[in-house]
Amino acid sequence: MPCILRGYSAPVSTTLSGLPPAVGTFQKALRNAERALSKADPALGKVIARVGPCAIDPSPGFDPFHALVRSICHQQLHGKAAETIHQRVKDKFGDSRDVNLEKIYRARIVSMRTCGLSESKALAIKDLAARCRDGTVPTVKQMASMTDDQIVERVTVVRGIGRWTVEMMLMFRMGRMDVFPVDDFGVRKGFTLLRKLKEPITAKQLMPHGERWKPYRSVASWYLWRVADEG
Repeated sequence: MPCILRGYSAPVSTTLSGLPPAVGTFQKALRNAERALSKADPALGKVIARVGPCAIDPSPGFDPFHALVRSICHQQLHGKAAETIHQRVKDKFGDSRDVNLEKIYRARIVSMRTCGLSESKALAIKDLAARCRDGTVPTVKQMASMTDDQIVERVTVVRGIGRWTVEMMLMFRMGRMDVFPVDDFGVRKGFTLLRKLKEPITAKQLMPHGERWKPYRSVASWYLWRVADEG
């Protein structure tokens, strides 16, 4: 199934190497991105005109630990089931804000599994807590001075977290403008439909096609998801 997520925008100077931008600034940057993409790729421009404004909506105050716990809960599950499990984890191991890192760090796997987590997901969340605690996973403030690839390298050390999960965090939490998740089925499907290809495109084949969309590949990807939805 195509990945269905909200859209985002922001000035390149802010979103490529900084914290999530202010809402108004980000919206202006999204509009700039839409105009630039329409000019660079007329076929994508038709999609932009038909679908309307990109809806990526970054979270300025997000916490990487909380965001990644939710991502792990959602792996290989439909939204409603995943949200139910995530809420149980928050109820059992949370505080007034969200899931509590220290409570997870001290929790037993058997106790975590009563929330509906598989053993592999419980182990992944435990490892995430340890990696956040020891500084392996950077804080959002530290991420501000890091490149996308540096963040991916650091966070994918965590058990059960791959590149795609980090890319979604970069795009939809941090508002990074130039992320290109070529491993995403929906992005590949959207491109295949957009270009009317006879055979589905592979991640390796898709990568060079993103060159014309730089530095707005995140926004281009959002519109490819919409094409996949329509298709």
